[in-house]
Amino acid sequence: TYLSFFPVTVGMVKGLRAPDPINLDLMRTYNASKAQTFWKLRWPTSVPYLFVSMRVAIAASLVGAIVGELPTGAVAGLGARLLTGSYYGQTVQIWSALVVAAVMAAVLVTIVGIAQRIVMRLMGMPP
Repeated sequence: TYLSFFPVTVGMVKGLRAPDPINLDLMRTYNASKAQTFWKLRWPTSVPYLFVSMRVAIAASLVGAIVGELPTGAVAGLGARLLTGSYYGQTVQIWSALVVAAVMAAVLVTIVGIAQRIVMRLMGMPP
């Protein structure tokens, strides 16, 4: 949880601070409230940052889940497969666990990419 929380938080903070000062001045000129500035300028500007940071969080959380299994003595899971494969010299088992982790990461990143395209299209923004 911590491994995926901080990249998303940092990405969102960066995204919320990303609007151009000219656009912020324009919102002030229109006498927009803080809520209107957030919903009409800051939130749409930060959405691409959200999806990029989610992709980073996917990689970090997968690595964290695999490494988290190593010292627990788990008998199932990718970390356990890597550990038992290294104990008994079973390179096929090690590589199969690595390939499964890579495929899982690719599928999750693809799902986030599809969600990004859908959300950006619904918001009327170019993907």
